Amino acid sequence: MPSYNFRAPRLFVDAPLAQDAKVPLDREQGNYLGNVLRLAAGAEVLAFNGRDGEWQAAIEGRKRPDGLVILQQARPQDALADLTYVFAPLKHARLDYMVQKAIEMGVATLQPVLTRFTQASRVNTERMRANVVEAAEQCGIMSIATVAEPLALDRYLSQRPSGRLLIFCDEAAEVQDPIQSLKKAREAGPDQGGPGIDVLIGPEGGFAEEERALLLRQPTILRLVLGPRIMRADTAAVAALALVQAALGDWGGG
Repeated sequence: MPSYNFRAPRLFVDAPLAQDAKVPLDREQGNYLGNVLRLAAGAEVLAFNGRDGEWQAAIEGRKRPDGLVILQQARPQDALADLTYVFAPLKHARLDYMVQKAIEMGVATLQPVLTRFTQASRVNTERMRANVVEAAEQCGIMSIATVAEPLALDRYLSQRPSGRLLIFCDEAAEVQDPIQSLKKAREAGPDQGGPGIDVLIGPEGGFAEEERALLLRQPTILRLVLGPRIMRADTAAVAALALVQAALGDWGGG
């Protein structure tokens, strides 16, 4: 695992990063550095933009922090695994939590889908993107996950590439060892998870029968059961993504 500075504040900036570059800060960022963290000109922070790696930077500004001067690169840019988290939106704080945990788990794309029993029909994608950035800042993540616009479940299924493995977490399926199920998918070869993985968690009310039937007709699918208990959707997100990353993802160094 690469060396990581856990003590320095990290800041996402939407600007090119290179040695000696000057990067302006917006008012919210200046307030955070100056009034919340109480840092003054000359203090060092870490800056990243999701493209150019992570850089050591020094704060500039007389009365309050209003810019950064980029010093030297701390870590080169990495890339997230091709892992998409597909989910029925939740309400407010629980959606915030779920987005943050998905980012910590290494998800590259967040795809909301609307089902018959979805509780939240309106999705604030800008708030989701803010949570993505905040989670990346706090956890040393250098790549910023994509937040897709919501789609109806049937439309999402009709548009996704058929070769991608769809891991469908289904509370109605017979309980089996999820680790063994994922190992079998890995051993099946490229047709079972080569070009990316989608992990689907449904709404708290579960899937309608016609939705389940539609899902089971998908060409490359693994029906996964997360144990003998029914989990809340945000808990299921953490459990499913941990299993997938351990068995098929980058937790093993692949």
